[in-house]
Amino acid sequence: MSSWRNLRLKDLCVDGGQYGLNVSAETYVQPGVRLLRTTDISSGVLTPDESGVFVESVPEARFTLTAGDLLLSRSGTPPGQSYLVRPTDAGMTFAGYLVRFRPRSNVDPRFLAYVARSVPFQHTIQAESVASTIQNFNAERYANIRVAAPDFAQQRRIADFLDAETARIDRVREAREAQGALLNLMLGQLVDGATAADAETLKKIGVSTDRADWGPGKVSRLCQVIAGYAFPSEGFLHNGGTRLLRGINVSVDETSWDETVSWDEDGAPTPQRFHLRDGDLVLGMDRPWISSGMRMTFISERDLPALLLQRVACLRPKSVEVDMRYVYWSFRSSRFRQAVEGELTGVSVPHLSGDQIGGFTFPLPPFSTQRIISDRLSAHSARIRSLRSTMNRQAELLDERRQALITAAVTGQFDVSTASGRNVTEGVSA
Repeated sequence: MSSWRNLRLKDLCVDGGQYGLNVSAETYVQPGVRLLRTTDISSGVLTPDESGVFVESVPEARFTLTAGDLLLSRSGTPPGQSYLVRPTDAGMTFAGYLVRFRPRSNVDPRFLAYVARSVPFQHTIQAESVASTIQNFNAERYANIRVAAPDFAQQRRIADFLDAETARIDRVREAREAQGALLNLMLGQLVDGATAADAETLKKIGVSTDRADWGPGKVSRLCQVIAGYAFPSEGFLHNGGTRLLRGINVSVDETSWDETVSWDEDGAPTPQRFHLRDGDLVLGMDRPWISSGMRMTFISERDLPALLLQRVACLRPKSVEVDMRYVYWSFRSSRFRQAVEGELTGVSVPHLSGDQIGGFTFPLPPFSTQRIISDRLSAHSARIRSLRSTMNRQAELLDERRQALITAAVTGQFDVSTASGRNVTEGVSA
């Protein structure tokens, strides 16, 4: 590393960092000039145009982005998100919570972008961040971060090496994501077919049934549909009391109690129907579908005692004709989403109503067949969850190895002209 120099970031750039435009949402227009924000550059990837915002014009040339500019976020959780401006991004502008650094002509912008993603650079940001209501890292602090930099030719070799190796890692990761999406699609098709009395699907999962025995099942006839109680927020407790199940606590196939508030049940008793029970099926009514599925799960003993808060619905059987697991799988079908999605209330936050839940009608086989179908679908789901868990762990390993490769290359821990990144995906290759 005799040719490497220990410099400050600003020594590698034409200036000490340029803050972006301070504009309000009231000035957004379309069409116009794309305004890049911290939310647009998460993980170094630019969000699509249709998800972005635009301003009428760029007031000064210093706010216009050119290819090779490095954007760094100065606030957020955490600061330090980076983005290398591509040729197709040239002419865009950027918002005030971003800082633009423009590399000198003898600096490879790709090398500098990889430095910004390296462990030492990120650790410096974490160690020196100014914590107020949100973490903050200003242009001056960025400008004075120490960077080990070789000559331009070596920067180029490092950037070429990392471009090739990180692209290969990304291809493996994308293949894993595609396989995961295919598994989800396969399960969705099984759920749709099995809950619609499709003979081929039922045969595939090993269920023998006479479709003539199936009839219509309406949720409100088979189940109590209980919308949560409107507990006044001024009575919420953060210590002691009985936990309240809020929408934030209901995820896909699980409850999460990381953020909780409670209620003084001794001082202000709640009607018994709002006391959750083991086996209750609960649904998040605000934004009921997220990327990983429907926010719905069963309550277990570990969740209790707990009380049902508004914007969460609870279903309990009121008929011996129904297996609640079969109701769960019927809600998981695309039929339910198609039945209600066009009528979801709420502009910014889609909301599922109790009437929509109770009014859902689905094919209902005899109770014994419901149980068999539920068992089979649960078994398929468990196998797919296991495979997805393995794939997620592989994705985490790929991310870790990408980070390690970047850090080793930009800090000179190995010579990229003789090193190979081929072992970076060992054990998780496509």
